[in-house]
Parts: sequence; C-alpha cells; structure tokens
Amino acid sequence: MDLPLLPEALSSAVALFLLGASVVTSMLTAMLGAGGGVLLLVLMASWMPAAAIIPVHGMIQLGSNSGRAVLTWRHIDWRVILAFTPGVLVGAALGAWLLIDMPPQLWQLSIAVFVLYLCWGPKLPKTSFGSTGIFVASGITSFISLFVGATGPLVAAFIKQIHEDRFKTVSTFATAMTLQHAPKAFIFGFTGFIFSDWLLFILAMIACGFAGTWIGLHILKTMSNRWFSTAFNVVLTLLALRLLWQAATG
Repeated sequence: MDLPLLPEALSSAVALFLLGASVVTSMLTAMLGAGGGVLLLVLMASWMPAAAIIPVHGMIQLGSNSGRAVLTWRHIDWRVILAFTPGVLVGAALGAWLLIDMPPQLWQLSIAVFVLYLCWGPKLPKTSFGSTGIFVASGITSFISLFVGATGPLVAAFIKQIHEDRFKTVSTFATAMTLQHAPKAFIFGFTGFIFSDWLLFILAMIACGFAGTWIGLHILKTMSNRWFSTAFNVVLTLLALRLLWQAATG
C-alpha cells in the first residue's frame, strides 16, 4: 500500500511506523516531562536522509510542543518564558550567522554532563534562575539546537530546577521548546531545505503527536509530584548516558 504524497525518501511502512512513534513519544513526554523528542530523533535518524532529520524533526517538535503548551496553558510560568524568548532569538540568530560544523561529540559530552549535574548535583544558586540566567541558558541551547537537535533534556533539566510542580514543569518546558524550534523553519528554509516535500508528512506526525500528548496528560494527572520528579530524573539520566555513549563511540 502506498500512502499518498509521501516524501520520496520514505516507504509507506516506514512512514506508518514513524506516525505510530509520534503518538508514543509524545505520550512519553507529556507523561514523564521529557525524552520523547530525543527518542523520535533517534528513530527518524534510522531511516530518513541525514539532511532532512533536524529540520523535519524541528517542525514536528514545534507542532508537538505547541499542542502540549495549549493543553496546559493555565500552568505556564510566563516569567520564565518572557526571559527565555530573547535568548532564543539571540541564539538562533548567532547559529544562523555562523552555520558552523563542530564535532558532535563536543555537544553530546557537554549536554550530557550538564544534564547529569542538573539532575543529581547540588541545586544551582537562585541567581541562575533570574532573568539573566534564563536568558543565557536559552541562548546557549537555542544555538546548539540548530546543529544537534537534542537540547531538550538540557532545557528540561534546567526548568525542573525552577519548578517542583509536575504540570508547571511540563507546560513551561513545552512552551520553551515551542519557541526554540520555531526559528528552524526560517533558518533551514533560508539555507535551501525544501519543506514542501515533507509538509503532509510533518502535519500527519503533528496530528499523531497531539493524540499522544492528550493521552499522556491524562496519565500525568494520576501521578504525584514526587513520583514525577523521580521518573523525570531517571529519564533524563538515561538520555544523558546515551549521549555519553555516542560521544565515546564517535
């Protein structure tokens, strides 16, 4: 069976598998706070052309995080988002201007170490969570995101240090990642990536992701903040260990 208007690079079987994966990974992120985006990135990297992975993944995550932010908008910490937004613009602009090709091992190692520290090390000083600290974190992660597409765990771990409430963590993280993924459409479009070839697939992935988010948020309601915090740290730790393994194996 051939699905209509699929990108030439994808078979029907792979497309159907990735659509199902979008449901499951979005459910995991809504339920556990993080992890689904990186898992989806790994699966996409197994079958999609290298040049399409980060821009297409970025647009899918833009839609998925937007849906999660809309469904949890009452819990968004707008103080954090107001400080996060300028950093996104600065980091994305700097990344688009430089368009550098740095060794992925450097990013993987740096992200993994910071995630592990934020999960299990001493809490950052309160000044780190002021407007300046949030701006700096936003700028750095937005810059890195253009090249590796895997900064979600770092942003999630940072926001988790600000909030203990599970819904505030999920909603504020979703809004921050929506902002971080938004510039990718303009930047990768400007550099020549043809989004129109992938548009229907992206929209279908976003729709499946919204369904997964809805399921995950209903499961989240049954959790306690303490259970969520433990599960959140375990998920982020596994992602960090995976990044360390990638850095070590090249």
